[in-house]
Amino acid sequence: MPRKASSSRTVSKKNAAPAKASRAAAPRFDAVTLQVLWTRLITIVNEAAAALARTSFSTLVREAYDFSCIITDDKGQGLAQPPGSIPAFIGTLPATVKHFLDVFPVETLRPGDILITNDPWKGTGHLADVSVAKPIFHKGKVVAFAASVAHAPDMGGRTGSTESRDVYEEGFQIPAMRFCAGGKPDQTFLKILEANVRSADEVVGDLWAQVSALEVIEKRLLPLMRQYKLESLREVADDIHARSEKAMRTAIRAVPDGTYPYEFQTDGLLDTPVTIRIAITVKGDELEVDYEGTSPQAHNALNSAYCYTYAYTMYGLKCVLSPEVPNNEGAFRPVRVKAPVGSIVNHQFPNSGCSRVMIGHYLPFAVLGALGQVIPQQVMAGPGSPIWSVLMRGKDMAGRPFSNKIFFNGGVGANHRADGLSTMAWPSNVSLTPAEVLEQLTPCRVVSKQLRPDSGGAGQFRGGLGQDILLENRSAHPMVLAFLAERTKQPAPGLAGGKDGELGSLLIDGEPVDPKRQHILQPGGRILMRTPGGGGYGSPDRRAADAIARDRRLAFTAAGAKR
Repeated sequence: MPRKASSSRTVSKKNAAPAKASRAAAPRFDAVTLQVLWTRLITIVNEAAAALARTSFSTLVREAYDFSCIITDDKGQGLAQPPGSIPAFIGTLPATVKHFLDVFPVETLRPGDILITNDPWKGTGHLADVSVAKPIFHKGKVVAFAASVAHAPDMGGRTGSTESRDVYEEGFQIPAMRFCAGGKPDQTFLKILEANVRSADEVVGDLWAQVSALEVIEKRLLPLMRQYKLESLREVADDIHARSEKAMRTAIRAVPDGTYPYEFQTDGLLDTPVTIRIAITVKGDELEVDYEGTSPQAHNALNSAYCYTYAYTMYGLKCVLSPEVPNNEGAFRPVRVKAPVGSIVNHQFPNSGCSRVMIGHYLPFAVLGALGQVIPQQVMAGPGSPIWSVLMRGKDMAGRPFSNKIFFNGGVGANHRADGLSTMAWPSNVSLTPAEVLEQLTPCRVVSKQLRPDSGGAGQFRGGLGQDILLENRSAHPMVLAFLAERTKQPAPGLAGGKDGELGSLLIDGEPVDPKRQHILQPGGRILMRTPGGGGYGSPDRRAADAIARDRRLAFTAAGAKR
């Protein structure tokens, strides 16, 4: 975490009076039945996720797993999602279903309808994520929604670039609309979509994969409802939400009342860093997060829409307070998130949020920094995130156009019990693209890929290591590269005496370049991405001798270094 916290922190002891009871209604199902129903729901969304991944076309879905599926109740309240879901999508997708209902009231929906949008403010914060939802009918009425969101490999415009100045430059916009009406797809929409994106086969193929996931959910959910004689999911949802809410309130109540402010800077753009300021106020069994004082919205694509800010703030809170409690509407009820309108964490139309991960992925870290002042053993040192990625566009070895986005991760921060994980995505949990797949789908050769020795911050527990990835353009054509990279100026901070992680860097043909700009890689050219390491925890002098010896043996550190 950052080296020092604000001195304006205020803390008070808990009132000795009995804890406030949960606002939730009395449970309707016994614990065993509810657990069976919950497990069945998770099984359904897991099967839907597997169907989506296996029928998709792009590496973003098939290899990186940059997607999610959920079941909501008839009001759009989140109920179940796969355990491997992207944290942002867990927080944004239920809200998207509610936005759909604002446009298409439930009484206007028909069996076979599928709704679609990529509106950044009603979806996930940028145009590249396409959200779809399908109402599920039982006995003639809507009882639930199946929904999915996936990162498209392209959405036209300057998709993937931090240089987009507004949403129009960012790409093709899809307002909330019917993609399928009564089971019949809108062919005009598909033609317009295909004409406005690169790699149309992959974009449209992934969209149909999302539709297949919705159909899996529908086909599995209805037999479950018939088996348990459920007229709707409302009572099941009420019980699951109530239990999650109660557990979250219990976790909040364990934190001393007070206001915990925290502030730090990100790399920002060029020579202008971005300030993120957070204040978390705990009062009884409720909690408020306020981003007042955070930098104003940017004139490039670094902005994080409120939906994305909310999602990653909630993820940070869940990691610290109640990681075992299911992610659903109930767990979020005791929390309020405030973000100033027009700030970089709540930007307004038409400013772009194309590269919102460059801000949004810092927000769980902001939560750790604030709560680490009062519950330090429940947080970790600074991670080497946001995630790194490169969007490659050009012509492949056969002269055909291609567009692919590849992720590369840095190290995670250490905590009071263990070293940080190396080359692991956090707070997002997208997967790395294997070298073999990268070489098959792009005209790049993976010259080398290895851990970065000494990149993790020294400490009693060492920060996770970053990695070095060297790629070469094998084609006879130039390649356009758009990077997302942070922690090249502001390192991942250590905690409790631990040292900072090493900075990341980006080089093209041996020369350092600005990772916030698009670049051209000529035939035979090489790019070297050096991802940052995570922060260490505790004084390096307290590191165990066997841990030091293991690090040297595995070449994680240079000989003689205490890490």
